[in-house]
Amino acid sequence: MPPKARSKARERNVLDRPEFMSLNQPVRAGQPERGGSARRPQFKHQQSLPSEESTESAGKDKKEPGKLPEEDCMLLNPSFKGIAINSLLAIDISLSKRMGVCAYTYSSWGACRSMISLLALTGHGITWIIGTIVCLTRSNTLAGQEVLVNLLLALLLDVMTVAGLQRLVKRKGPWEMVPGFLDCVAMDIYSFPAAHASRAAMVSKFLLSHLVLAVPLRILLVLWAFLVGLSRVLLGRHHLTDMVCGFALGLLHFSLMETVWLSSNTCQTLISISTLSWSPFS
Repeated sequence: MPPKARSKARERNVLDRPEFMSLNQPVRAGQPERGGSARRPQFKHQQSLPSEESTESAGKDKKEPGKLPEEDCMLLNPSFKGIAINSLLAIDISLSKRMGVCAYTYSSWGACRSMISLLALTGHGITWIIGTIVCLTRSNTLAGQEVLVNLLLALLLDVMTVAGLQRLVKRKGPWEMVPGFLDCVAMDIYSFPAAHASRAAMVSKFLLSHLVLAVPLRILLVLWAFLVGLSRVLLGRHHLTDMVCGFALGLLHFSLMETVWLSSNTCQTLISISTLSWSPFS
């Protein structure tokens, strides 16, 4: 077979391949002929895509190093104030867990749990509100009724304020415990601030200011307030900072109640309204 025939046969065999089928199709109107001039712009366009991707990736690489130092600085270089607050919170949690010796019956002081719970019950809001109402119904003097009505309003103010702050902060206690029935009734669910400590501080200051008591009784009243606040820490319900803030909040409630002290006539009006014996024309 002559060499020209062989070359033509090879070309036909090559053009019969699937990847070269487009070369056998006839040229349509509006399309460029097969050749290097028609295919070169496409090649340049294909070459331009990787270059654009490379520029975009280079731009991202330039932006990413600018972001990383900010994140590293925020995580690795906190402010002195943040370090101090986190350190104090860690110390508070550690000490509170160590002091929760009556948290469970199997704790180190688990045998004293019932006695500590009874001590904490003496500072419960429901206990004081019911006791104040009972004393108010049996009081016959105007001075006694005046003191008891103001005490009842101070107790209600303390319960509502502490419940609102606890709902706002939502801090949990050092030990995971389910609130009891009385705690749910008094809305004493969360840890901060300590409701028993606030109430004990307010009541003790109130009684010391408006009752004439002997010195031993005054000392016992202050000691009772401190032990009530401490009992909740021993039971694992509150942190130490919760107890301290509770004492401060109770003293604030007392000061607020002293500024808005209700007079005897106002207290008698409130008593008449509550007993449905008030007449606006009397």
